[in-house]
Amino acid sequence: MTGTPLEVDISVVIPVYHSSAMLPEVSDRVLRVLNGTGHSYEIVFIDDGSLDASWAVLVKLQSDYAPRITVVQLMRNFGQHNALMCGFRHARGRYIVTMDDDLQHPPEEIPRLLDAIQRTGADVVYGVPQCREHRAWRNLGSALVSTFYRTVFGTRVQPSAFRILRREVVDAILCYSLNYTYIDGLLAWNTQRIEQVVVDHRPRATGRSGYSLRKLLLLSFNLFTNFSLLPLQFVSLAGFVAAFCGLAAGTYYLFGYLVSQIAVPGYASTIIAVLVLGGLQLLALGVHGEYLGRLHLNVNRKPQYTVRTVLSVSETPASQGFPKSLGTDLLSETMDRS
Repeated sequence: MTGTPLEVDISVVIPVYHSSAMLPEVSDRVLRVLNGTGHSYEIVFIDDGSLDASWAVLVKLQSDYAPRITVVQLMRNFGQHNALMCGFRHARGRYIVTMDDDLQHPPEEIPRLLDAIQRTGADVVYGVPQCREHRAWRNLGSALVSTFYRTVFGTRVQPSAFRILRREVVDAILCYSLNYTYIDGLLAWNTQRIEQVVVDHRPRATGRSGYSLRKLLLLSFNLFTNFSLLPLQFVSLAGFVAAFCGLAAGTYYLFGYLVSQIAVPGYASTIIAVLVLGGLQLLALGVHGEYLGRLHLNVNRKPQYTVRTVLSVSETPASQGFPKSLGTDLLSETMDRS
């Protein structure tokens, strides 16, 4: 069987990482909700390098629900946003829903997202929880990412991993082939028609989040360095302020010396000036080095993701027609279960 896979109304893309215990309930609830919408649908699971039994569970689910479920196994852990890009290239829906694998995003809220995007005509609708059921440090990290996002893109919308997208905006971001991926930034680059609705948020039933505080801070830094020049502008501003303060201090001490108010230059002021200026120089070098390092890795084509296996109802993956450089689909094995 060849050709383009048949389009469906709704695709639900779910990155999976160490969630073997929750996957049967996730698939059951998502399938039940989608059945109730009256639309054609599919679920695309992306195993993002899980070291537990997640892949075995996904293979069993795909075998049991072959017409409805596609599963993709990545060769290692590439991160949630890179895994989502892989899922987008295998999704066939006119509307694409993304959600986490831990049921903190209740599948029962999917119809609310679908209604919102159809009613408002938006390209993207985020499901924003009124109260996040995370630990305090995780809420702090999420708030930091949201603040940086609104600062960089000048919007009041709060990003969330629970979102629904139109096929047109997904196709627009699939041309992004670089490794440092931030889905919400790519969406904001391509459309201003972004809305949000309040949805329920549940505590995680088992296990722990794949996002540590360190990963959230790195995500925030990726947002800044990939989608804005704010760090460089900050360094430039800091250098200007330091130079101005140095000039002002030099003028003050010169004036004091000329009127004999200062007999001997102060040791403390010299040390402070050296430390402040040295610190600013190191900061500037670090920020510039970060940008250059990212350019180096992207020029060397560090892969966005690499695929080990694909189990799908179709022999032709939905990513057909996209160049290999958009993501490296290696050793793909597609099984026809139709």
